Amino acid sequence: MTSSSSSPGGPGSRAPLRRLVARGRGDTHRAATPLELFFDLCFVVAIAQAGVQLVHSVAEAHTGEGILNYSMVFFAVWWAWMNFTWFASAYDNDDVLYRIATLVQMAGVLVLAAGVASAFDHDFLAVWLGYAIMRVAMSAQWLRAARSSQGAERTTALRYAVGILLCQIGWLGLLVLPEGARPWVFLVMALAEMSVPLYAEKGHQTAWHPHHIAERYGLFTIIVLGEAIAAATVAVKSGIEEHDALGDLVPIAAGGLLIVFAAWWIYFVVPIHGHLRSNKQAFLWGYGHYLVFAAAAAIGAGLEVAVEQAVGKAHISAQAASAAVTLPTALYLLTVWALHSRHFKVGIAQQLVLPVTALLVIACTVLGDWAVPAAGIVMALAVATGTTLTARMVARENRTENKATSTV
Repeated sequence: MTSSSSSPGGPGSRAPLRRLVARGRGDTHRAATPLELFFDLCFVVAIAQAGVQLVHSVAEAHTGEGILNYSMVFFAVWWAWMNFTWFASAYDNDDVLYRIATLVQMAGVLVLAAGVASAFDHDFLAVWLGYAIMRVAMSAQWLRAARSSQGAERTTALRYAVGILLCQIGWLGLLVLPEGARPWVFLVMALAEMSVPLYAEKGHQTAWHPHHIAERYGLFTIIVLGEAIAAATVAVKSGIEEHDALGDLVPIAAGGLLIVFAAWWIYFVVPIHGHLRSNKQAFLWGYGHYLVFAAAAAIGAGLEVAVEQAVGKAHISAQAASAAVTLPTALYLLTVWALHSRHFKVGIAQQLVLPVTALLVIACTVLGDWAVPAAGIVMALAVATGTTLTARMVARENRTENKATSTV
């Protein structure tokens, strides 16, 4: 029996138009494609715009409103990215129509990015339009998959296509309902969106590839952390050039680098693809990454706020500016631990490293101007502690194995 990747009209075929059939979950060497990487970069544009607006809101002491708007915009970006990623893992055949539909989705996220500033001023038209472009293109992809399948797989594809379109109609509430009702519209529609995959795959699990999904999420984490570094670097450069504040900004820059470097280390220390064995595990892990990605991006925004406060541009206290860094850092740590790391930790000591680190990072907030470098040191110590505990565990296991072998 041949897999779909080598069958006529499958992904292995080079015909311009091919049937959009499911890929094999056992495909070897399944890796992110150049189109997927290009797709990610376009989404980071929208994330960067959301971060810029979050910085402005927090720096002007409109923190609650800024976080709400950031959460709403980030959900649109993250959910569209996630839907494409899981669909591509199961059905990417890289033919002309697939590429065009993907490029249309990329155009949609750029429209959404252009409307982020307006959304923070309560005008969601451009964001809704960009999201609609992405979602209609995604629905078209599912209809193609339904046309090439039958039975339970076809039902799943049709449920996705219809569910996506119905939810897009529901998002019109952000445009037509009063401003005070919009947070409730967001909550209801976010829950509706996240219910679509749960309902669609009740009778048939799509053929997503665990290693490919883990790689795609890891790559997006790298890109978001890279955006955090880029945003903070631009802020530090501006502070030095405009305010000659090198002495004030070096500790923030150093602390910020330690935080981001440690965040990368902590995320990639475990082989998470081995945990993604079923939809129940994968959905919880995949949905939880909303907090991982949002927190990672918010760390960069927080570093910008800390820089602006240090040079006198932000209208908030040093402690409030520090919280803009420490709180998303703590959220990142706790979420990565809950979704990711705890499944591979052995013993209480290893399990406590990240939760305790999160508490210590929050405690650094009271240090004011020195909170960011202190949080960076705490993060670096957490990495060192985790690495040491793991090394000791491996050495202990090796000694036990050697003793057993010598006994035999």
